[in-house]
Amino acid sequence: MSAAETVVESAKVAAKAAADKLAENIVAVDVSERLAITDLFIIASAGTERQVNSIVDNIEDELIKLDRRPVRREGRTEGRWVLLDYGDMVIHVMHDEDRAFYALERLWKDCPSVDLGIEEPGASAASAAG
Repeated sequence: MSAAETVVESAKVAAKAAADKLAENIVAVDVSERLAITDLFIIASAGTERQVNSIVDNIEDELIKLDRRPVRREGRTEGRWVLLDYGDMVIHVMHDEDRAFYALERLWKDCPSVDLGIEEPGASAASAAG
């Protein structure tokens, strides 16, 4: 069973919010077949801790408009890897160095990617590589 359409729509809003703050390599991975705890992972990166936090702020602001609030938030203080857990989707906003080191896309490469409908430099290349 793949991710529900409502989750995909929320993911598109989150991805656009991230892109609006210049997040790079925004991808979504449908992990619903592999994990019972969530349907989608969204992964985005930025070059500085300040930018990571700015992206996170914008994502939260836009999803609140849909009455979506994270169940859990981790990593905000450091600004290197912030995780926003919305239950049915988990958003990872990572510093470029941490994203390269942990390579989440490689860990989930067997899962299908989700078209987020955004035009962001690097997003299509990252999706094709995943």
